[in-house]
Amino acid sequence: MNVEPCLPLNEDLPRGDAEYLAESCFQFHEVPGSKSVTARALFLAAAARGTTVLRRPLVSDDSLGFAEGLAALGYRLEREPNRWTVEGRVRGPASEEASVFCRDGATTARFLPVLAAAGHGVFRFDASAQMRRRPLGPLTRALRDLGVTVVHQEREDHHPLTVHADGIKGGHVTLDAGLSSQFLTALLLVGPLSEQGLTITVTDLVSAPYVDITVAMMERFGVRVHRDGNTFTVPAQPYTATDYTIEPDASTASYFLAAAALTGHRVTVPGLGSGSLQGDLRFAQVLARMGAHVALAEDHVTVTGAPGGRLAGITVNMRDISDTVPTLAAIAPFADGPVRIEDVYNTRIKECDRLEACAENLRALGVPVQIGRDWIEIHPSRPRPAHIACHDDHRIAMAFSITALRTPGITLDNPGCVKKTFPGFHRALNDLRTIWHRDQ
Repeated sequence: MNVEPCLPLNEDLPRGDAEYLAESCFQFHEVPGSKSVTARALFLAAAARGTTVLRRPLVSDDSLGFAEGLAALGYRLEREPNRWTVEGRVRGPASEEASVFCRDGATTARFLPVLAAAGHGVFRFDASAQMRRRPLGPLTRALRDLGVTVVHQEREDHHPLTVHADGIKGGHVTLDAGLSSQFLTALLLVGPLSEQGLTITVTDLVSAPYVDITVAMMERFGVRVHRDGNTFTVPAQPYTATDYTIEPDASTASYFLAAAALTGHRVTVPGLGSGSLQGDLRFAQVLARMGAHVALAEDHVTVTGAPGGRLAGITVNMRDISDTVPTLAAIAPFADGPVRIEDVYNTRIKECDRLEACAENLRALGVPVQIGRDWIEIHPSRPRPAHIACHDDHRIAMAFSITALRTPGITLDNPGCVKKTFPGFHRALNDLRTIWHRDQ
């Protein structure tokens, strides 16, 4: 693991605290590339005129599944360490018939059928049992409103499905993105491949920062989206290939930033700063409200835990950063007051029902918890060792691994599920913990 000492920050801490914190200051270089950015970059590269180079892409089960899906659709990709090359096509897939298995990847399962609709042919899609449970309804209805034939083989509005593609004419469509912003992202991304362009009116939108990522990346590939309130207009204008570097994953970084706050140490994540596209970097602000010291520069973020890992209770709306809900839930028992997380219904339709999964595991740890339709409240406690039910969800596994930093004896029923976004997570966390213990 590449962990280097970093320089102390200028901070208004008592001298003793500042000296204590400076001893535990590390730069953490192992946070992999962003899952969200990698998926969008692969779509944009496939849809662009010319050959795109993607640098530092995420290499995980999700991104490999997306890349294999593109290959099945007839796109040419070359994968080298830290460098993927994609030859784009402005008229959709080269294949006229293909079958794509989307694994557990929500972006793969939602983006690639829309990309296929811009081509010509018959394209079949299926996914894991976990992904089959996740909804597609609003996206299916929008595609049908645009004249695309989508047939669900077993359960309406879920995988498996078949797209009978004959291009997308374009026009105006109304979309409910209240369950997932990915529905809107998929339509925005495919807009330039339509004949007339797309105008999309959104009736509800969750995780809005992910849409901001989409719009910013489309502009890097040469297409500007116009937004007027809840209406997005995308021109029928070809994307242009580019050389694109993937920034570190902010959701994955949340575990290591939380680890610093929980243990009283300091972690710096290079490449993830005020210039980041990702809304989940706002999780650092949540840690600041709990008493950690946060320094945000253009190209890095640093979180320094208070001595002893002191944390304050808070109430926070996490609608726009809901992927970090398990991270906060996992450290919440160590706060000095209740931690209440609100407006996060969409976490119930992720890889698992994350609100229920967090509550279940916290109760197993002996932590008092209340839960509602879109909220969870966690009370101060001293967690006891327990066997964590991961529900095949990488975020549950990684989040409660952070709890284990102050609760020895915690085990996971499926530690390998982290392969979805960070196959090396457990090794990286263990290395970081070893360094902290060595320098105490």
